[in-house]
Amino acid sequence: MVRERETPKQQQQVSYTVEQLVAVNPYNPDILPDLENYVNEQVSSQTYSLDANLCLLRLYQFEPERMSTQIVARILVKALMAMPAPDFSLCLFLIPERVQMEEQLKTLIVLSHYLETGRFRQFWDEAAKNRHIVEAVPGFEQAIQTYAIHVLSLTYQKIPRPVLAEAINIEGLSLDKFLEHQAANSGWILEKGHGRGQLIVLPRNEFNHPELKKIAADSVPLEHITRIFPILG
Repeated sequence: MVRERETPKQQQQVSYTVEQLVAVNPYNPDILPDLENYVNEQVSSQTYSLDANLCLLRLYQFEPERMSTQIVARILVKALMAMPAPDFSLCLFLIPERVQMEEQLKTLIVLSHYLETGRFRQFWDEAAKNRHIVEAVPGFEQAIQTYAIHVLSLTYQKIPRPVLAEAINIEGLSLDKFLEHQAANSGWILEKGHGRGQLIVLPRNEFNHPELKKIAADSVPLEHITRIFPILG
């Protein structure tokens, strides 16, 4: 018999039920299977719940014989995808050191170190060697590319094409299409140039244009000005 596809409303109800279990009785080991199923649901539906995952890791501390390394690895991959949020460190704190020495978890710890230090070339090389771990979670590559762009936008006003290509692991025609999409939808400006000489102008923010932060800090909020007018009158 073919199982009917769950509607978004049904998926929301399942999600709500798990979150409710976590809120009402987070230390009850009976909810452990529900939380494990919820990790797999997060993977398949490309959703994310840090609270539920932290709850599961805490339960594993009390029930170490029931720990699933595969589930823990999926939790850590989802946490990597949430960067720059500190979710990975929060999860790792709840995982015993002996478990962290498992091969796939050691790999994920190395990957997190590369991301935290902005060593994107090493990250993509290591990820390519361990596709069976990261490709088990849909959306992983896109999430890391988004994080890499976030990091670059904090540093660069104009970014050389090769630096961007290395950070997001896209080259050639695929990179051309990506840049066209960003220019059309995210305010990127492509300066004239061909091949490796091309420069990409990133949107202005208070990090790559520090003067914006100073202007924001020096400006008087509008509501303060409106309060002055009656006094002047």
